[in-house]
Amino acid sequence: MTVTRRICFDSLIAPSFRAVHRDIAAAAHTHYVLYGGRGSCKSSFVSLEIVRGIMADSSANAVVIRKIGRTIRESVYEQVLWAIDALGAADLWDSHVSIPEIVYKPTGQRIIFRGADDPRKFKSVKCASGYIKYIWYEETDEFSGVRELDVINQSLMRGSGLFFCFYTYNPPRSAASWVNREFAKPRPDRLTHRSDYRDVPPEWLGQAFIAEAEYLKQSDPKRYANEYLGEQTGTGAEVFTNVRLQTIPDDKADSFDRTYRGIDWGYGADPFVYICTAYEHSSRTLYIYREFYRCGARFDEIAEAIKALNGGNYLITADSAEPRSNDELRARGLNIRAAKKGQGSVEYGIRRLCDLNAIIIDPVRCPNAAREFTGYKLDEDGYGGFRSGFPDRDNHTIDAVRYALEERFNRRVVSTFDRRKLGV
Repeated sequence: MTVTRRICFDSLIAPSFRAVHRDIAAAAHTHYVLYGGRGSCKSSFVSLEIVRGIMADSSANAVVIRKIGRTIRESVYEQVLWAIDALGAADLWDSHVSIPEIVYKPTGQRIIFRGADDPRKFKSVKCASGYIKYIWYEETDEFSGVRELDVINQSLMRGSGLFFCFYTYNPPRSAASWVNREFAKPRPDRLTHRSDYRDVPPEWLGQAFIAEAEYLKQSDPKRYANEYLGEQTGTGAEVFTNVRLQTIPDDKADSFDRTYRGIDWGYGADPFVYICTAYEHSSRTLYIYREFYRCGARFDEIAEAIKALNGGNYLITADSAEPRSNDELRARGLNIRAAKKGQGSVEYGIRRLCDLNAIIIDPVRCPNAAREFTGYKLDEDGYGGFRSGFPDRDNHTIDAVRYALEERFNRRVVSTFDRRKLGV
């Protein structure tokens, strides 16, 4: 038997989540990424959604997960108890702190709480009746990576029913964080939603909370933007602060008229990289929309891959340090030009990239470019600052882009990159 009670659910959730609630009610997606700043009520929303969903579906159970098990009792466990009370259903649930789990008394359905100290242990999670319909990862950024979440999901998402996976977190400052990179990628079965305290009725948060937020807004705007607005503000070491990860549709990729292509040579541990870019002069925006990135690639494989991506005999600017390799590609019908490079060309090329209004990278088409550009950082000097010059590591796609744009980036343009950061 399932017990239902008349509850004005919309009155319990922040207005910004009402559209998300309708999306869940329509079963429009499986994965719901809810990120934002402090006080955005994202965890409150998920806890209410899970409790309400279990009470409405006698086959539904839930697993609520944090990376470290010992953090559960004072966080998500208490959050779910709050949701039960807010829904006026405290008399219908039994809580068992020692296990820990919360049981819906009319049917025996369970909300199970687990730490992800060992993701393989989730294979043993079983329900006496029904199935795991809801999975909630609280503080998702604390997990080690998407592979860890995949292993848990594969263990819990068994059967043929509907599944809803929630991921809640405050985004780390750096765009290079795995959680920021991963959830920037589009997936048809995933909805991503950002929220902050400004979307919440002030009386829910209290005057003290708002006063703290306003004080930080004045005293440390960058920290305020990250902690209260849920923005990726960077750590200060990031070289490319103008990178945006977003989908570049096929029709747009096929319509670019100012395109540039580059090659960075590698073979063993270092990858061979071929990059396609496009430059939009009016907005000073660079698009990185195709890549071929492979360790141990042979010349025939490289030539075939480039021809498949090129769609024509376009000019390609390649690293001049490999003249024989360039000749091999010319012999296979590719239009290869050797980069001029020269003293100071690395710093000059990177500074020109930093000066652009935006570098838009498609994270699905170009996952390695997305990873390298967002993760490229200055080296710390040990005294609270940064060493001069740019590090020569994890920059294979960056070098390929520099070569591609070598002719475009003439030396008459003065860079406005922050020289004080580099110590030059």
